[in-house]
Order: sequence, then structure tokens, then C-alpha cells
Amino acid sequence: MEDRIVQVGDPINLQEAISLALERNYQIRIAKSQEQISRNDFRFAFGAFLPSINGTFNNNNSVQNLRQDFLDNIRPRQEIYGALNRSSTVGLSLNWNLFNGFGVFYSYDRLSELVKISELNTRANIELTVADVATAYYDVIRQLQQLLSLRQALDISRERLDLARGNYEVGARSRVDFLTAQVDYNTDSSAMVSQEQNVRNAKVFLNTLLVRDPATEFVVQDTIIVRTDLAIDRLREAANTNNPQLVTATLNRRVADLNTQLTRAAQLPVVNLVSGYNFTAIDNQGGFGVRRGRNDIFTYGIQASIPIFTGFNQRRLINNAKTNALITEYQQGQQQILIAQALEQTYSQYRNSLTLVNLENENYKIANENVDIAFERYRVGNSTSVEFRDVQRNAVAAETRLINAEYNTKISEIELLRLSSLILQEVGK
Repeated sequence: MEDRIVQVGDPINLQEAISLALERNYQIRIAKSQEQISRNDFRFAFGAFLPSINGTFNNNNSVQNLRQDFLDNIRPRQEIYGALNRSSTVGLSLNWNLFNGFGVFYSYDRLSELVKISELNTRANIELTVADVATAYYDVIRQLQQLLSLRQALDISRERLDLARGNYEVGARSRVDFLTAQVDYNTDSSAMVSQEQNVRNAKVFLNTLLVRDPATEFVVQDTIIVRTDLAIDRLREAANTNNPQLVTATLNRRVADLNTQLTRAAQLPVVNLVSGYNFTAIDNQGGFGVRRGRNDIFTYGIQASIPIFTGFNQRRLINNAKTNALITEYQQGQQQILIAQALEQTYSQYRNSLTLVNLENENYKIANENVDIAFERYRVGNSTSVEFRDVQRNAVAAETRLINAEYNTKISEIELLRLSSLILQEVGK
């Protein structure tokens, strides 16, 4: 009787699968790109403290045909054809905001907080990807274990079928017993074929998470090792400190407060230092006035403005900003409750699954021993096929429950590590 499933392809462990997913996952790439945008915004935010300088250049040209007769009849008639008139101006202007109600400082701090939020979003995507890959990896193991269980059951059914056929041919048992053994063997064969499809589906899903050809064959380990050392106090402390959703909610509240300060800053005076330089050149070949000219102008000054009445619009904006800040406070409180709820429920599932693993492991040992006894009784004719089939089904069910209990414990463990943001350090232990 086989005690393992023969797999094909290159072996891959959990850490290798996680590394591959983190390198290729599109959602992580998107999050990192968005993080880079936030970093760029913050990196150049210091420009708000610097003056803005603009350069201008204007060049105007005209061709003039001029015919003039004078009233005094003294001056001769003047005729000019194709006279070119040119005017060129080059200028520089400077505007330096000296004070805008400290709005530039609030904006700078806001961009700094947005960088932190984007970093947390990237980390949340990474942790979720690690959890998804680990879950999928252990699901492949679970499906393989169940396939092995069904294959072992099929081997027993084949031995029983061979025994029933031999007994029938020598007249030791009835044809009904032989046909029943054939039906049970076909049933087990069908179950194994269905389970083989479950294995393929699990492997395709894991390949998808690894962003590679879904048909890629690979070999995984064949056991699930559950941890029994996770303590709720340590998980609570880590979640309250590091959970990306909780930290993001805190930062969103900070950003809302800064938005309120920015809105209030619009009520204060704005003071700008302005300066400019213009150079104008004129070349006039026709008409009267200046024939050629050059003009240099340097200007400087201070501009100040203060909003006196805006139709209560500024008051509306301030009230809305305060309300948004209150909303983020509510969202922070709600997020704390949701994380705490998820942590407590998942930990309860984890402890319950550990208990079930111990119980089902004991049941599995007893059921296996019972199968050996029942098959020997059936072989010597002291048991019916129905009795043996019941014992065999109980053994398969006991092993299935044990496999699922180990898998459910592992999934609860992964979720606890994700909620507490410890998954990157401890997954796979």
C-alpha cells in the first residue's frame, strides 16, 4: 500500500513560493507604484517654500505701407512701402509666498503622512499576498493528503475485490458479495478521480498566485505542521501596534486634522514678494515717433490680501473639514473593534482546531487499527461485506476529519499572524 503520492515537477517550499509571489504579484506592483508617486509628491514638496520664477518673450512684427498728405501743403507727400516694424520684449517675474497662514507647512506635513499611508498600503498588500500564498500552498498539501487517503482506501477495496472474486469462483461466497465489492471498488475509484481534479485545481490556483503558467507542475511537501505556541496577549499587542489597517486609520485621522488646519489657514492674510524685469526693443521703420528704442524696467514690491467676505463659503469648508475629521475618528474606533473581533474569533477557532487535531488524531489511529481487524475478519469469513465497508468508510472519514482539522488550524494560524502583522517574520515556522 502506497504511503505517498508521486508528484512531478520541480520542488518548491513555502518560502520559495512566497518570494516568487512577492516578486511578481501585480497588486503589490501597483501599490509600490502608488507609493512612489506619494514619495515624489513629498520629495518635491519643499518647492512650496521657494519662489516661483517665470520667463516671458514676445516678438511682434508688422509690415506697413504708408501714404500721407499734410494739411500745411508745405511738407511733401510721404510714401513708404514695406516698412518693417518690430517690437521685442523679454521679461522675468518672481513671486515668493512669504506667508499664507502656515498653509505650506500643513501641506508639507500632510504629504508626509500620505507617504506613510502608501507605505502601509504596500505592506498590507504584501502581508495579504503572503497569507493567500500560504493558504493556497497548504491547500495543495491537504488535497494531496486526501488523495493519498482515498488511494489507500482504493488499495484496500482492490484487495477486497480480489478476495471476493476468488471466493466467488471457488464457491466460498455468493455473487452478491462479489458484485458488492465491485461496486464499492468503482465508487472508491470515482472518488479518487474527483480528488485528483481537486489537486489539479489547487495547484492551478497556487500557480495563479505565483503569476506563472497555471499548468506548471511542481512538488510540495506532504505534511502540515501546526503550531501550538501562539499566545493571544502577544497577538493583541502586536495587532494594536502594527496592524496596517489600524495604523492607517490613525494616520487618516491625522490627515483629516491637517486638512482642517489648511482650511482655517485660508482665513488668514496672504503675503507675497513680487519682482520683475522687462527688456523691450523697438525698431520702427515707418511712421512717426520713436525710430529705435530700448527700455529696461525692474519692478519689486509686496502684495498682501486677506479674505473679508466669501459668502460664508469658508465657514462651510471649515465645518465640512471638522466633520470629516470626526468621521475619521469614528472609522478609527470602528477599525479597532473589527480587528479585535477578528482576532478573538480567529484565536478561538485556532484553539478549537488544535483540540480537534488531538481528538481526530486519536480517532484516526483507532479507525486504522479497526480496518486491519475488520479486513482480517472479512478475509476469514467472520464478517460481512457491509460490516467491513462501514469500518472502511469510518476510517476514511476519520482521516479526512484529521486532515481538515490540521488544515483549519494552519489557516487560523496564518490569519492570526496576518492580523497581528507578524506574518512576514513568522510564516512557515
